[in-house]
Amino acid sequence: MYAIVEIAGQQFKVAKDQKVFVHRLQGEEGSNVSFDNVLLLDDGKVTIGAPAIEGAAVTAKILSHLKGDKVIVFKKKRRKGYRKKNGHRQSLTEIQIESITASGAKKAVAKKEAPKKEVVKKEETKVEAVAQDFSKMTVAELKDLAKEKGVKGISSMKKADLIAALS
Repeated sequence: MYAIVEIAGQQFKVAKDQKVFVHRLQGEEGSNVSFDNVLLLDDGKVTIGAPAIEGAAVTAKILSHLKGDKVIVFKKKRRKGYRKKNGHRQSLTEIQIESITASGAKKAVAKKEAPKKEVVKKEETKVEAVAQDFSKMTVAELKDLAKEKGVKGISSMKKADLIAALS
């Protein structure tokens, strides 16, 4: 089982008992931290969040705070005598992934499917309510209604022909 999680602005692919170096985190060595921004889960079945999976979390233990290797930044412009040498060491935190929880993965998928069915029902009731009286409608409204019902060749039809086609 693995997950793709966003930690301190970067995305990491993590698995249980894996050690990861991330940008410096707040917290003392030995304390536990939890990351709720899980973007993808794979536990035999891949679940993708939109943008994150609700209820899923990754817990980790802070092992140590340290500095990374020195990075040299050297700038030079040829024939101008311009040379700047600079460098820094990035502050890092070493964490160990303790668990990946996928409790909300199924709920997030179920919520996406339900609204689509309700929208279809609302559109059908609008069509039935409008279908009662065609004579008071404008030609543009009749053409829109004919498009919804799937009538072809409506661009050249007159109002009387549209009413006959919709009846």
